[in-house]
Amino acid sequence: MPHPSRLTTLLSLAWPIVVSRSTQVVVGLADALMVAHLGEDALAAATTGSMNAVAAFIFPMGLTFVIASFSSQLTGKGDAAGARRFGWYGLWVAVGAQALTLAALPLLPRLLAATDYTPDVERLMLGYLSIRLLSTGTTVGNEALANYFGGTGNTTVGMKVNVSAMIMNVLFNWLLIDGHLGFPAWGVAGAAWASAISTSLAFVAFLVVFLRTRRSADAVRLSGREFLRLLRFGTPAGLNWSFEFFAFIVFINIVVAGLGTVSLAAMMAVLQLNSFSFMPALAISSAGAILVGQAIGGGDRDAVPGILRLTFAVAAAWMCLIGVAYVLVPDQLLYFFTPAGENGPLFLRVGVRMLMFSALWQLFDAAGITTGEALRAAGDTAYAMWSRGVLAWLVFVPGSWVTVRRLGGTEQHAVLWLLIYLGLLALVLFLRFRSGAWRRIELVEDAPH
Repeated sequence: MPHPSRLTTLLSLAWPIVVSRSTQVVVGLADALMVAHLGEDALAAATTGSMNAVAAFIFPMGLTFVIASFSSQLTGKGDAAGARRFGWYGLWVAVGAQALTLAALPLLPRLLAATDYTPDVERLMLGYLSIRLLSTGTTVGNEALANYFGGTGNTTVGMKVNVSAMIMNVLFNWLLIDGHLGFPAWGVAGAAWASAISTSLAFVAFLVVFLRTRRSADAVRLSGREFLRLLRFGTPAGLNWSFEFFAFIVFINIVVAGLGTVSLAAMMAVLQLNSFSFMPALAISSAGAILVGQAIGGGDRDAVPGILRLTFAVAAAWMCLIGVAYVLVPDQLLYFFTPAGENGPLFLRVGVRMLMFSALWQLFDAAGITTGEALRAAGDTAYAMWSRGVLAWLVFVPGSWVTVRRLGGTEQHAVLWLLIYLGLLALVLFLRFRSGAWRRIELVEDAPH
């Protein structure tokens, strides 16, 4: 039976993160819906361009996740000034990410020319990415500051910033895609400007909050050695997310796409529905990781297994509840994704099979997310990176490709490989946690002098 106060603390930390992560889903859906009337070329350019932008953001954003590990452990030690230093280091990462992106922008035309996009989609996507990538630094900066504040136990400020960014994004979409209230109608480029402007304005607000929360007694002595330590533990965390993200891109665009348009559309619908179970579970896991970091910083490593059990119980309860809905009412859940016309019934049959199969991996996903976040909070980032890299690229991608593209497997075999991947990942992360290796990792050093 979980301790009531610990459960209350977990939930109070988690719900603002749930809202924050949910805003990302809303922004993606709003962008797609608000450019859809411009035609399939515009829709393809905006949605695929957004995914490609995330591919550029994913590594530096993943790197900043470890800021919450440092911030929470230093908060647990009672070192507020030390935790704040890592907020500054996160801003350094954001500046570096923006500089690298600007340097790479001239390569965009050549990179897109090497793809199989139609000329119209390629042209629209080039315009989209050239604008959207201008906000790399502010996107990473928002994530860095959210992780700093989250590590201190303040998850509401990040929620407020993300909700504000979501509202501004929808507003600027309305103003700039079709040109309302005298604004120019920029189409797909308008969607890119909407994302870039809303993200940048949200970052300015976040930065003002960060600067105003400094106490007069806080002497911020930044240290190159500490920053390198952040990179040492953060680089595996960034690669961890990158390995998995790019493996899923290959899985979708090569393995599932080979099954035909209907199967591809059904898989994308199933993954969209699964975001409603995954995002809250990730938020709960991130909240649990804050408690893990604070417990380690406070010298109470023995409390960590109990925190992990509680976090897993809450995340698993949520994901299993959603899994039950996948089994009981799959047709109703897929209704709004079902296309009109003769392919509608086939889409629904394929999608229902996929969705019911996905109910099986909810428990594995909960175990993998919560254990991985707990290990990250303890500073055990390299093991998670290698685990995801090996399982994603040496098991999941080649296994699904051979089964589907070479042996004639169906969409059910493709989804089975997702189940295998998530199950193996949960197992190896659990065995790592149980080994106790995380207890010997010293993430935080003494303050610089």
